[in-house]
Amino acid sequence: MSSQARGLVLVAVAVAAVVLLPDRAWAVAAGRCTTSTPLKTYDKCIALPTQGATLAWTYDARNATLDAAFTGSFISPSGWVAWGVNADAPAMTGARVLAAFSDPSTGALLALPFVLSPDVKLQASPLVSRPLDIPLLSSQASLLAPARTVRDGAAVTIAATIRLSPNRTRVHFVWNRGLYVQGYSPTIHPTDASDLASHATVDILTTATEASPIASATLQWLHGSLNALSWGLLLPVGAAVARYLRPCASTGPAWFYAHAAMQATGYTMGAAGFALGLVMGSASPGVTYKLHRGLGIAAATAGSLQTLAMFFRPKTTNRYRKYWKSYHHLVGYGCVVVGVVNVFQGFEVMGLGATYWKLGYCLALATLIGACVALEVNAWVVFCRRQQEEKLMRREVEDVVVKDRAAAF
Repeated sequence: MSSQARGLVLVAVAVAAVVLLPDRAWAVAAGRCTTSTPLKTYDKCIALPTQGATLAWTYDARNATLDAAFTGSFISPSGWVAWGVNADAPAMTGARVLAAFSDPSTGALLALPFVLSPDVKLQASPLVSRPLDIPLLSSQASLLAPARTVRDGAAVTIAATIRLSPNRTRVHFVWNRGLYVQGYSPTIHPTDASDLASHATVDILTTATEASPIASATLQWLHGSLNALSWGLLLPVGAAVARYLRPCASTGPAWFYAHAAMQATGYTMGAAGFALGLVMGSASPGVTYKLHRGLGIAAATAGSLQTLAMFFRPKTTNRYRKYWKSYHHLVGYGCVVVGVVNVFQGFEVMGLGATYWKLGYCLALATLIGACVALEVNAWVVFCRRQQEEKLMRREVEDVVVKDRAAAF
């Protein structure tokens, strides 16, 4: 294939990826703020960086009182929307929030106070409403027309009046939304990048806003595509080639070249995807996926060790060759398993756990596993048959030896 043809193929693949990406993978929620709300009119407003949320407020410097109204939207009929402040940092842990959701008994809209202590993030116990330890002067929540009940997409305004510390005009705000409420306890919110970055520091005098940057959807999709193709498909296929083609004498050294080419290509793509993950991590300091990151580091480390091991491969006559082969097989299969597991974890991180993208990958992986099972069964059948043939040959040789000895006497 010529360089021009390869270039055209790459361009076509890129265009297809852009066209076929799911809408929500590319969507960037950006609300349009307004100082006029059904409750009252405020002095200032901003569009918050995630979830299409907005914030309007009036600040009275004489008594350090902040009169604010947060507007967000529900993502399910049984969901919740919360907004609040954190005195220490723009983070969920330590925040004092108001959560709006339907009363399980009456269906009326509630706005209950919650303190997000560190054990809430660990989900050690259900979140229980309790009075806030900050000077909250008033609070209420109301649905925006045309919504009359909580439903997916219904907009809600949470209004509160808070007394701040004197001369402190930079306020850390947090907000989020979830799918379910168990009794009067909101459950954990989704963990998409935009959800984990739902916090900002706002100067209520100038409206200057500091928010955690979020990696672009293009980078996220490129990172996911490279890693799914490399760690999730090419490396497992390369391992299968070595496992099932090597015993075939008719292939000669072709199995080795095919194995090496697939593993080298897969590792190169995987290293590029891993590097993109590091770039996105540094660009989103407030967004952390510990399990996904840990598995990615483990897979990249194992892949790097495999690559380095090729430079220290002993010759077939070396007595240490068998130990090298054991190491090569153990690390190689471990890398494949960790890589595939992390691909599934990546689908969950990107919010694609129930999409055709994951289904397509599952079908491709199932096809590979089915082929490996069939080849494994065939390999064992061939092995057992050879064992039987060798046993018969030994018996024939033993019979001939016995007959020769008997004839000699």
